[in-house]
Amino acid sequence: MSKRKKIFLSEKEIPKQWYNIAADLPGTINPPLGPDGNPIGPEALAPVFPMNLIEQEVSTERWIDIPEKVLDMLSIWRPAPLVRAYALEEALGTPAKIYYKNESVSPAGSHKPNTAVAQAYYNKEFGIKNLTTETGAGQWGSALSFATSLLGLTCKVFMVRVSFDQKPYRKMMMEAWGGECYPSPSDLTQAGRDVLAKYPDTPGSLGIAISEAVEAAVTDESGETRYSLGSVLNHVMLHQTIIGLEAKKQLELIGEKLPDVVIACAGGGSNFAGLAFPFMRDKINGAQMEIIPVEPASCPTLTKAPFAYDHGDLAKMTPLLAMNSLGHGFIPPPIHAGGLRYHGMSPLVSHAVKEGLATPEAIHQLECYEAGLLFSRTEGIIPAPETTHAIASTIRQAKQAKEEGKEKVILFNFSGHGLMDLVGYDKFLKGELKNHELSAEDYEEFTAVLKNHPSPII
Repeated sequence: MSKRKKIFLSEKEIPKQWYNIAADLPGTINPPLGPDGNPIGPEALAPVFPMNLIEQEVSTERWIDIPEKVLDMLSIWRPAPLVRAYALEEALGTPAKIYYKNESVSPAGSHKPNTAVAQAYYNKEFGIKNLTTETGAGQWGSALSFATSLLGLTCKVFMVRVSFDQKPYRKMMMEAWGGECYPSPSDLTQAGRDVLAKYPDTPGSLGIAISEAVEAAVTDESGETRYSLGSVLNHVMLHQTIIGLEAKKQLELIGEKLPDVVIACAGGGSNFAGLAFPFMRDKINGAQMEIIPVEPASCPTLTKAPFAYDHGDLAKMTPLLAMNSLGHGFIPPPIHAGGLRYHGMSPLVSHAVKEGLATPEAIHQLECYEAGLLFSRTEGIIPAPETTHAIASTIRQAKQAKEEGKEKVILFNFSGHGLMDLVGYDKFLKGELKNHELSAEDYEEFTAVLKNHPSPII
């Protein structure tokens, strides 16, 4: 073999520290606010998260050590391979070199366990015995169920109802790891009962599921339950940077330059931040590269929504965060990329876009599924519907390189496989899927709530 397809690191080369971009971002980062509109301190988050994770949430230290126990758990599947997509390059006839970080090799099939094992570890260290969470497509619920099974914690998952119906095997994965999975909205919480009373046929949303999971945590009188979030928050972005840190080592190993383009799908921001933030540090320090978070055109959080203060959940149980948001009451259309149907975006990712460090892109699901099929028929792995957004953007960039006759280096995050998402592919192949556009009327209705919130520093 004359071509090197996969670039591996040894287990000894797993990064020993996470990178915290809060130490390097330019501009003023807006703090979280309480119901009175004033900044909140760590103590306000204590009923929801353990203090050791809250310390990471508010930290501005550039490098944070990864505990040895977490490294041991990460070594079950890490380091993840960096792969050169030769067959995709050939199919596109592009002079671009395309690399992807294959996060589908984790037990749960996605990037999500990178933070799941860390969060489960810190909760156990703090004396917590039970975790609650929400999940969209089921990737996060599966990952947290996997992580809690390693550490002997219980896990209760509220899964957005449309995905609960679309992806039954995700529920089975959670149960195999000892997790409990419920469709959201449910009758297990007051937040869920309130939504069902008003909208009995709702497909659900991540905002509703978050409300249920937070309520289930804070109303447990034992004090042994906390809430765990798979995206959006700073400590989640932190844990995911192991992806980009490994990728940098792997590119250096083969003498490859920094990428010209870095791409990842973006729903709440975790896999995008995981790959992009370590490279964004280079961009902050003068490197020339394009960094692209890709979202569904039907849920255009970064490309259309305002940068505003908003709640992360429908019942407004979470603090006000400065982020791009379509409004906490946003009910997304039932596209199959369930992990990208969130109304808001990570405050750190939103801030990076505001500062011009990333250029977001929105793509419709039919183009994404077409890209996913091309990838599966060239590179062999069937991608998750979320991941197809990154692939579609990569194909656009590769075609542009062909038109310009430029040899770009393109790096994207293969955030997860689609073996539990084949119903979506089946519907696409049968011509049963369609694109969904967020109407101007819906946009105005959902974002109207933002006018009542404080304004962030822009």
